[in-house]
Amino acid sequence: FTLFRTSGQIVGPQMVELEDGLEELAGDEPSGLTRAEFDEIRLENVTFDHVDASGQSSFRLGPIDLTLTKGETLFISGASRGIGLAIALRAAADGANVAVAAKTDTPHPKLPGTIHTVAAEIEEAGGKALPLQVDARDEDRVAEAIAETADRFGGIDIVVNNAANALAAPVGQQSDATWQKSFEVNLRGPALLTQAAVPHLAASGSATVVNVISVGAFQFARGVSMYAAMKAALLSVTRSFAAELADQGIRVNALAPGPVDTDMTRNLGEGAPAAMGAGTLLGRPADADE
Repeated sequence: FTLFRTSGQIVGPQMVELEDGLEELAGDEPSGLTRAEFDEIRLENVTFDHVDASGQSSFRLGPIDLTLTKGETLFISGASRGIGLAIALRAAADGANVAVAAKTDTPHPKLPGTIHTVAAEIEEAGGKALPLQVDARDEDRVAEAIAETADRFGGIDIVVNNAANALAAPVGQQSDATWQKSFEVNLRGPALLTQAAVPHLAASGSATVVNVISVGAFQFARGVSMYAAMKAALLSVTRSFAAELADQGIRVNALAPGPVDTDMTRNLGEGAPAAMGAGTLLGRPADADE
């Protein structure tokens, strides 16, 4: 099963009910699942419905509807390829307005996709697109991009902080510059982007922020201390923002993907996605559209 949670706190007798519900849902530990069986099982979720700011919450069992309402506006950073592109196209299929924010305005010599090619794919998939060249480290440009999006589509309902830089360097080869870049892209950028969007999100009836962190925030591996540290810090920011923005009706959650077959993981070295995926329960890296 998958556990979803909103900003509400689960306290008192509700926790007892929750534990009973999880035990009933989990049952005996499955083994040898086929892909189809796994996909069927993961559609059964425990989700929490936030009731009010007093900490009262409830849970329900059943599938979660991830469909966006046609006309909702999604602002996503790091959307020119990989997970960001997959999220943008999924939203477009529901008829969403999608602001595509990324640095890649012209083709990269080694990587596919620009904000303009993604915008074309979004339009073809049924959504409306706004390509925006944005460096997540530029606070002024981020604020401008948020304003442009709100002006074009009449507001912002969803923010997905997906831009990231997987700087990898072992101890002894790290520098002030590499630490600063990792901090600015992986931590400072998402925090300031969210802050700029808050006035628009507060006016939405379905406001949500999703910070894409990484399983690296919970695990350890050689050479990725900077990246893992920033993703762990972004998890802490997510929790604090969730508590602070709940009264404005803004949900803030984190998504922590495991190994995913994207250009970012392929750039870690030949065979890196497959090697990373081999250690998962499915024995393979995920596809971005999963």
